[in-house]
Amino acid sequence: MSEVVYEETATMIAAGELQSFVPFGREHCRNHPNAFNLQLRELQPASELWSSDGAAGLVGSLQEVSLQEREKECWQLRKGCMGVREEDVEFEEELYTAGTVVVWSQGSRTQASNVYKAFTVDSPVQQALWCNFAVPQNKKDEKEVEQTVCIVQGSCVNVHTVTGKDFISPLPFQVSNVWATKFGLLLERKNAATDAQLGPPGEPLPTVFSMLHPLDEIAPVVCKPTGLFEGSRVQYASDSTMKIVFSCSQPSVVVSYDTLQGIHSVWALRKVTPDERSSVLRCAADPCGTPLGLMASGFLTSHLRNISRLDSPGGSGAIGFGPVTGTSCTVGTSSPLHYSALHSHQSRMTTSSPGLHSRIHSPSISNMAALSRAHSPGMAAPSFSGAARFNTSFYSQSPRGHHGLLPSPNSTINETMLVPEMEPIVPDLCMEQLWSETITAGGHREMSSQASKVFLTSDLCENCYLCFLVESHQELRCVKFIESNDTSQLIFASVTTIPAKDAEPLQNIDAMLVLEACGSLVLYTGVTRVSKVFVPGLLSPTFSMTNHLPHLSTPVENVSTPANAGSRHLQRLDEAVMPSPVSELRAPNIKHHEASFLEDYTFQQATPYIHALRDAVCNRVTLELSSGAMLRISIPEIATSELVRKCLQAIRFILPKEAAMKVLVKWYNIYNAPGGPSAHAEWNLFVTCFMTLMGYNTDRLAWTRNLHFEVPLSPVIAAKKARPSDGGSDEDWEYLLGSHYHRQMISQSVCGPLDSSGSNSSLITDAEGTSSVSSSSSPSLKLDSAAPLFPHIPALFYVLHLLYQELQLDELQRARASSLVCLLQQLARDLQLEEYVDLYWRDYPSLISGFNESCLIDQALSSQMQHPSYLRAEPPCVLSWLSSCLRGEEVPPFPYLPGICQRTRLLVLSYALYITGDENATSTDAAKYLAKLSAGQKSRPSEPIHYRRQSSVKVKVTSGSLAEQLVVWLTSEGFTLKDLESVPFGVALPIREAIYRCREQPCSDWSEEVCLLIGRQDLTKQAHKMTLAKSKASVGSGLSLEPPATTEADEEEDGMSDIIQEVTGLIWSQDLRVQEVRRLLQSSRPVRVSVVQLPEVSDHEYIEEKENKLLQLCQRTMALPVGRGLFTLFSYHPVPTEPLPVPKLNLTGRAPPRNTMVDLNSGNIDVPPNMTSWPSFHNGVAAGLKIAPASQVDSAWIAYNKPKSPELANEYAGFLMALGLNGHLTKLATLNIHDYLTKGHEMTSIGLLLGVSSAKLGTMDMSITRLLSIHIPALLPPTSTELDVPHNVQVAAVIGIGLVYQGTGHRHNAEVLLSEIGRPPGPEMEYCTDRESYSLAAGLALGMVCLGHGSNLTGMTDLNVPEQLYQYMVGGHRRAQAGANRERHKSPSYQIKEGDTINVDVTCPGATLALAMIYLKTNNRSIADWLKPPDTWFLLDFIKPEFLLLRTLARCIIMWDEILPNTEWVKSNIPQIMRGTFDPSEDINMETMAQAQDYITAGACLALGLRFAGSANCDAFDCLYEFARTFMKIMSFAGTAAVQTGYYNLQTGLSMILLAMSMVMSGTGNLKVLQLCRFFHKRTGGEMNYGFHMAHHMALGLLFLGGGRYTLSTSNSAIAALLCALYPHFPAHSTDNRYHLQALRHLAVLAAEPRLLVPVDVDSLKPCYALLEITYKETKWYDETTVELMAPTMLPELHLLKRVKVKGPRYWELSVDLSKETQHLKSILSRDGVLYVKLRAGQLPYKDDPQGWKSLLASTVNHRNSGVRAFKPDAISTFTSEPALVSFAKFFCKTSEEMKHREDSLVLFSAMLYECVTQECPEMLPTYIAIEQAVGALRRGDLLQTFPLWQMRLVVELWDSRVLRGPANRHDTLLTSEFLPVMKNMVDVALDGWLKENSSVLRSYMKGEALPKDAQSTMLACFLVYRSIPCLRNTHTQLEGCSSLGDLLSRSSQLGIPLRDLLRLVPVLLGSASGPQTLQGFPLQAF
Repeated sequence: MSEVVYEETATMIAAGELQSFVPFGREHCRNHPNAFNLQLRELQPASELWSSDGAAGLVGSLQEVSLQEREKECWQLRKGCMGVREEDVEFEEELYTAGTVVVWSQGSRTQASNVYKAFTVDSPVQQALWCNFAVPQNKKDEKEVEQTVCIVQGSCVNVHTVTGKDFISPLPFQVSNVWATKFGLLLERKNAATDAQLGPPGEPLPTVFSMLHPLDEIAPVVCKPTGLFEGSRVQYASDSTMKIVFSCSQPSVVVSYDTLQGIHSVWALRKVTPDERSSVLRCAADPCGTPLGLMASGFLTSHLRNISRLDSPGGSGAIGFGPVTGTSCTVGTSSPLHYSALHSHQSRMTTSSPGLHSRIHSPSISNMAALSRAHSPGMAAPSFSGAARFNTSFYSQSPRGHHGLLPSPNSTINETMLVPEMEPIVPDLCMEQLWSETITAGGHREMSSQASKVFLTSDLCENCYLCFLVESHQELRCVKFIESNDTSQLIFASVTTIPAKDAEPLQNIDAMLVLEACGSLVLYTGVTRVSKVFVPGLLSPTFSMTNHLPHLSTPVENVSTPANAGSRHLQRLDEAVMPSPVSELRAPNIKHHEASFLEDYTFQQATPYIHALRDAVCNRVTLELSSGAMLRISIPEIATSELVRKCLQAIRFILPKEAAMKVLVKWYNIYNAPGGPSAHAEWNLFVTCFMTLMGYNTDRLAWTRNLHFEVPLSPVIAAKKARPSDGGSDEDWEYLLGSHYHRQMISQSVCGPLDSSGSNSSLITDAEGTSSVSSSSSPSLKLDSAAPLFPHIPALFYVLHLLYQELQLDELQRARASSLVCLLQQLARDLQLEEYVDLYWRDYPSLISGFNESCLIDQALSSQMQHPSYLRAEPPCVLSWLSSCLRGEEVPPFPYLPGICQRTRLLVLSYALYITGDENATSTDAAKYLAKLSAGQKSRPSEPIHYRRQSSVKVKVTSGSLAEQLVVWLTSEGFTLKDLESVPFGVALPIREAIYRCREQPCSDWSEEVCLLIGRQDLTKQAHKMTLAKSKASVGSGLSLEPPATTEADEEEDGMSDIIQEVTGLIWSQDLRVQEVRRLLQSSRPVRVSVVQLPEVSDHEYIEEKENKLLQLCQRTMALPVGRGLFTLFSYHPVPTEPLPVPKLNLTGRAPPRNTMVDLNSGNIDVPPNMTSWPSFHNGVAAGLKIAPASQVDSAWIAYNKPKSPELANEYAGFLMALGLNGHLTKLATLNIHDYLTKGHEMTSIGLLLGVSSAKLGTMDMSITRLLSIHIPALLPPTSTELDVPHNVQVAAVIGIGLVYQGTGHRHNAEVLLSEIGRPPGPEMEYCTDRESYSLAAGLALGMVCLGHGSNLTGMTDLNVPEQLYQYMVGGHRRAQAGANRERHKSPSYQIKEGDTINVDVTCPGATLALAMIYLKTNNRSIADWLKPPDTWFLLDFIKPEFLLLRTLARCIIMWDEILPNTEWVKSNIPQIMRGTFDPSEDINMETMAQAQDYITAGACLALGLRFAGSANCDAFDCLYEFARTFMKIMSFAGTAAVQTGYYNLQTGLSMILLAMSMVMSGTGNLKVLQLCRFFHKRTGGEMNYGFHMAHHMALGLLFLGGGRYTLSTSNSAIAALLCALYPHFPAHSTDNRYHLQALRHLAVLAAEPRLLVPVDVDSLKPCYALLEITYKETKWYDETTVELMAPTMLPELHLLKRVKVKGPRYWELSVDLSKETQHLKSILSRDGVLYVKLRAGQLPYKDDPQGWKSLLASTVNHRNSGVRAFKPDAISTFTSEPALVSFAKFFCKTSEEMKHREDSLVLFSAMLYECVTQECPEMLPTYIAIEQAVGALRRGDLLQTFPLWQMRLVVELWDSRVLRGPANRHDTLLTSEFLPVMKNMVDVALDGWLKENSSVLRSYMKGEALPKDAQSTMLACFLVYRSIPCLRNTHTQLEGCSSLGDLLSRSSQLGIPLRDLLRLVPVLLGSASGPQTLQGFPLQAF
């Protein structure tokens, strides 16, 4: 054995928390109706079956059940590791399997177990295990881990993930075992007898396979053994004698066992490298001297193929086979081959071609796998065809018949070789051999059996071991391993064997429990034996009845963990604990144990003994008793007190491993002895133990002796412990508890335990009393140099000193420092380190002055001590280090213990970064400030280090950026506000200051944690990517924006109830315009038909008149949904279980006065057929557009909405289109799309094609392209069948092509669309009706495909696109059709005679808009000039006025940058000839002129609207409004002009101007536009047709787009969408699609974008007002401009902005810089625009206090000081929501009866509170109070420790350094008020007063005389600390004899005392008795 096992002398520890254990799953299964239970129930009456004694009843019943049933129950436990619980509660998880049921349960010590998930499967469960699969993310390499339970059945593995996905992976072979690894599952194939027959000899099949994800293929594992002969050869793991016995994910290893040789090997499991993969796949082709390899692969593949067809893995083959004849089984058995290359060389050769490298590869599955990862798991569970990859029936247990499946002896192999080579299986994982057991020479040891248990464990010194239990030898073999430097490789070192019958690791106490052969439990840490474990209530079999303890039956309650029976304690486990199936209850077997059990076997039966251990989790383990019962015990931890734990860590860090191990084991035994100490005595016990180990006789030292009396020990145990140790070295400390103490106890009163502040006066007096007795010179106080720790005393002292410094920096731990300081001062005295003693005295003057004993260390012996180089004479003190940092002095690196002194490291580096201003302090320069102590530094010559001198006034980085760096770095180190609270107030002040600065100007892109640290909840909530709540009740992350409940039931159904009232109420707070819009746009209630019956009209005529009037009104009602869709855009989150509510389109009326019903279906008047089909389509779109893009919509829900009645089909078609517009249609399955299209319903096809294309905007998606092409004859090959596609569907499909290829410049589509603009009518009436709309659609689509490309149309120069379009626009000869469609258009139409010229009336609109879109915003003047209106009257007559509108529009948007928002620009578009004065002689057609003028004006206005869409530009609005007024004036005069232009033309122009206006004001709800819309809404008679109503209500919808949350964009894509939607020719009636398809009107949605910013108060989560400051970038029209807006408001387009900022003073400032990136703001806007803001303390929201007169600060503006007095603490609650401040005001600032005498402190507290609120730093309140308390204590003279003064000194130093930098920096410091100077003055006065009285005390201290004992001691220490006077013991000679001040100054400069502190010393040092008055020149108050 390579390592000596250090065994502690015979000791024993007690186990705690004994309770009986029954797996929870068994309890659960008992109520589960499965077959297993039914069988049990038949055997026994239910009452007996699961009786309360649990085990006994179960055993009885289990014996009657057949053996096969009994084997099935097994379970495993692990530490809970699921993210199910928020609180960090430790819990256990159990996975229990019985029969077909698997139960996963959890429970903890505080909570009973409960079922987390239970699964029942079809066939018996072979194995259930936890496994984590890595799911690769598409973007980066980072993997998401899915936690799963895998349930292995005979034919498949069910995988259930925690997130709820289920997979079923079929198994292509019988599996013997499954193992969870880091990468996924490892499967071991069951070896069947038929293995050998597979084809050629020497071709074993792989036995180990891996599955990296349930959807991946199962691939063989490659192994790389360390061969003896040929190096490491990569091959498939095909050795049938290798069994895996253990796998583990961290580190990733596998342990295997070779059944032939009986040795265990360890393998590293990793991903295959590419060259290994290729070498394995290639090796089949290696010529092996015979064609064997080749043949084998072909043969196998064919085999796989034949078999898998017939035989599914479950074995239910399609053919019934007879019994197998004996002959067919013996084809060619070759000896199995092994890895361990001990077999002959030649047999090794044949393994080079493993047979499974080729197989049928089903590509569909891999693709499905890829697909299914991306989508929901339900989509693709791999089918059983996956089984085709492996042969199956060879492995099935019963060999089956030989229907050509198995090669029968007479068949030749050649037949099978005809099968073509298949694609090979690519391996995923590789096992690389790391270590094997050595086989003992001579073979005298019999072969060891397979390890029954393998586990990893580590010892207290962090060595790792891999242990495996070999039952045949009854031994546990522990292999020590270490990770190599690159951590990728594990290096296995020595093997140690421990005799053991069973063992289990105890994870979190670094130990393992071993059951020895004799039946006793022993605790080991690594291979070091710690002690026996005493289990209360159980006999150790070695005890006879006589010598066992008297009180055995009662469990001794262990201290460290309070026993809490009844519930189990569950915790997390880092490695999966091995499942150990309870196969049968083993009988106690005695035959081959060396140790005799007990004298007689019968007694053994009577008292149960432990015969196995299982299920270790953390520090708990289950004992299986021989009686079958199970007990769960917990092994106590090494320490419960935080201080002891830290000391042990430090000791372990610095000592050599062996020494450390001794100390830890010794301590563990002492601490956990049965009936051990109570918790508070732990520290005392530790000190005693530790000092004894260092060689002290603790009995003789007064203060340690007192510690003993606190350890109460009952006499029984004391007597038991008093046995002398076997080793007989130094006495056991327990011996000290002998009777000698009782004598002492009589003479002394027992002192109480040290209380937390370290001010235990009784202890001190005692110590003084005894110290006089034992004079310090008595020889008994020598140290014993033979003690184990004696040589290490200096090193141990140093690490404990550093630990003491660490504790000083944590308020929560500081109380413990006073305990530690007693130990430290003793060691410092004995090592004669004066300065250290002085330091401790300064920290705890009252405590330390009581100690004065020291122990002698012989000079001769001191050479045995190792004095490390790092132990310097001057003690490292972290507070003085920070202090000199603040003073700007140079600082040496501060020593720290990595991993233990984390707080020291954090604060030292923070100061270095923030105070010293070294930006690299936290990264590269850390070594300048921190000296890492490494355990190896024993004696290194300390080389002098040169520090750079840092002047205090240095040029430094702006402190703002330093503060930011500090805050970000602290967060990255995991520092939180909670941690900051525990940092002492003086040390924390600079960090608080940095936080305060960052809070003022935070970055918008900081992480959530940083925002939390700086206390900006608004930013935290913003960073916490809040997605919208899914229901309509809350939109915007937790905002309860509930739409108001309306009174009338029918109001709900108008489809507009989802507009968020809270937000609209803030935007338009003064009026009810939103309600008015709802009234105008509702179409679900009957309209009012008021017709007055004239006397001469008969009743029948009157009814007809009413119905005619209703028909007119219905024209308006039918047009409303188009506007309503825009108004309610994206305002609703549907509930997935309810269909979408669609408001009905109500076309009835009510006639006053009697409210009679008027109906169009009465038959009195003629109603156009199909009148409602398009309106109901629009109604469906409007309903569908309510659905927000962020909602949860899936394919099933879309189909679920399909209406039952056919009359609603049009509505559903519209709904589908709307889903496309909001992007949800991409979720619709292709199958459903196909389904809808085959119905042949025209509307559905239109809605679906447009919807799908909009959803796939600009993606060039191939599947959608195919879908559209079927509907466009021009895109089909010329020979294809003529499909009868309705004309409107063709139009929709053409637009669809434009949308899918938007902006791509796709050449083929552009060419087809170009020719389609001029598509001639066909011979048989095809393409003859509504040709205009098709040509327009082709033009629009062409424009979209080449959108904005201008002249850069790559690869299209030969098409001459612009010229061809120009020809279409102005007319001319038709060109010959080129290309594929020549055949189609050979014969002309028989109906329409166009000749061979182009019909401009058809082609002009499309061509004009195509040109406009291709050259959009290119400012290409030559193209724009083509579009100028003609400048002679003659030419004007040839052009339709409507086309003038289009040309003007096209020309203006090409010359985008020239559009100006004023009337002059609009008029400049009218040609010169119309603007001048007319010569009467010319024959001018006034009508032509008036129409041309009006249409050109309308076109220019429309262009102006597009240019300024969504900008709310006032100039543009005023200009458009003026033109609208002009047009209305013309219309209102029924005179000449109106007649000339014609009412229709004027109305068209007016509608276009109205639309342009609402585009500019989109989303703003401008009142003037609303008035115009309302005015037109009321006009229903005369020429007002359906189309005009549609235009006016669209304008209304755009004006309130999305309820005021959306507005229009002016991107190219948006302009294209608006051109399609607002095409200036509106339908004449509801079925009119001749010029423009009505469905395209809804494409305006594609131009909408959310730009509403809603400030939400982060505390109340209510929307509120906030002032925004918006900075525009500079453009050529204006300079960089800043405007102020009151949010909620629409932001301008983001690309125009430079910065958006929430302005103070009401709210915390927050700036979003858009010059860097706009993504952050975009994501805010898309999530309902919720911007969280936080109200500053002392401010009220704008709603409550619009002028800002009520704020807390307002009253203090005029006279500053009265502010404090005027401040009433009661008012605080209105100004701050911080509960701490409110309750502080309540309890500390209000006068009450008992507070009367503390009037002054009340005033002071009020002032502090006022300061905190006004300065916005409520977290400073504790600091203020702490300063006040410290100063008060100093003045009263009751300070017991100088710590508060240290903090005070740091505060003052920080303040000084800030003031030194000049007044400019004062505003960003925290303590600005007069408070600090006043406090500082008080301290000065108190200390100066003391100095005046007691200068002699100071003098004697400086002379090095003994320290004063009384109260002077404390004050002196305070003075020295506060005045930063170094330890002057050996320097008094220098300073004493100074004659003059100059002399003093020169001498003291070396000591580093600050000048102002030195001047306080002057009177003392210069020896003048007359006090401070001598130095007349120096008024002391100045300093």
